[in-house]
Amino acid sequence: MAVRGEVEVVVEAVHQQNFNQALETAKNMKSSRIIIIVVCSLLFACNSKHEQSVASFYYWRTVFELSETEQKTLKENEVSKMYIRYFDVDVDSRGYPHPVSPINFKESPKNLHIVPVVYIKNRVILQDNLQLGLLANNISNYIEQINQAEGIGMVDEIQVDCDWTLKSRDRFMQFVDTLKRKSGKKLSATIRLHQVKHYTSTHIPNVDYATLMYYNMGKIDADTLNSIYDREIASRYIESLKNYPMKLNIALPIYAWGVHIRDNKVINLVSKTDKTAFENDSNFIFSENLNIVEVKNSNIKHGRYYLRNDWIKIEEISAKDLKQMVLDIRKHLLYSPDEVVFFNLDEMNIKRYGNEESFFKKVAHHF
Repeated sequence: MAVRGEVEVVVEAVHQQNFNQALETAKNMKSSRIIIIVVCSLLFACNSKHEQSVASFYYWRTVFELSETEQKTLKENEVSKMYIRYFDVDVDSRGYPHPVSPINFKESPKNLHIVPVVYIKNRVILQDNLQLGLLANNISNYIEQINQAEGIGMVDEIQVDCDWTLKSRDRFMQFVDTLKRKSGKKLSATIRLHQVKHYTSTHIPNVDYATLMYYNMGKIDADTLNSIYDREIASRYIESLKNYPMKLNIALPIYAWGVHIRDNKVINLVSKTDKTAFENDSNFIFSENLNIVEVKNSNIKHGRYYLRNDWIKIEEISAKDLKQMVLDIRKHLLYSPDEVVFFNLDEMNIKRYGNEESFFKKVAHHF
């Protein structure tokens, strides 16, 4: 029996609470690593099915400073953990890895369990001259330097965010092993939908848990589709959740942006933009498709030039969308995730969901 078939047998047995069959099948599997992952993750999953998921947030700005609204949101939704982007890793002109846009703490996070997130561009992993041990040491040490300089204190976990490919897969897996060993910390990683469905070829990183990024599903294009979330695209992958042999947290999108289009070509992305940015402005009109804003008169708005007949496609996520995501995921996930992590904490994002108190906690509890 192929590995995928064996995993599916174990998953179904656990789902039916036939633990003897699950364990017997797992013992006969050829890969000891997959045996451990499958049995431990899924047995834990079944035991935690009835536990409520908690709400967490990503923080993705380069300056850490919480507004009054953001502080209120954290308190109201009983948020105790935050995943903060510490820095990106890219390559310089010589092809060597270097940190980009490190976080600056204008205030210390209070009453929050902090997890530094490091976004590593895939081209870093693909560099021929890459020294995995040096990269792991530099990342771990730089996190500690930031914490010491900002008075953050010790952290016990690092999350790696990297959209690895089949070409970079083996080296990325080695890097994860190296970082975990050298940092001595708990390690988590972000996972994309295609990596869940095709895990036998994309492989599973040796981390303590993974967070599924349930967004950025489509191509940013000059059409009417929402590239952040497309239920039809998600449906092609979501059934695979029940077979993925590692415990997952779920990350859901609450951000919005505008896609600036001219002559049916994408000019650029307008970040942190939603419908309200163009309301009550006579230079713009909403088309019959309420997500499309047409430029009536050429003008400059927020430092950006819009030419007459340009249009802006607004891509955002409604409260209804979030609840639908949860319902769809629940059908295929055999357990309640420990955390539902919302991307990302920002006052503009929060205000779109301000009509319902403790909204994010309630969405998490729907699992």
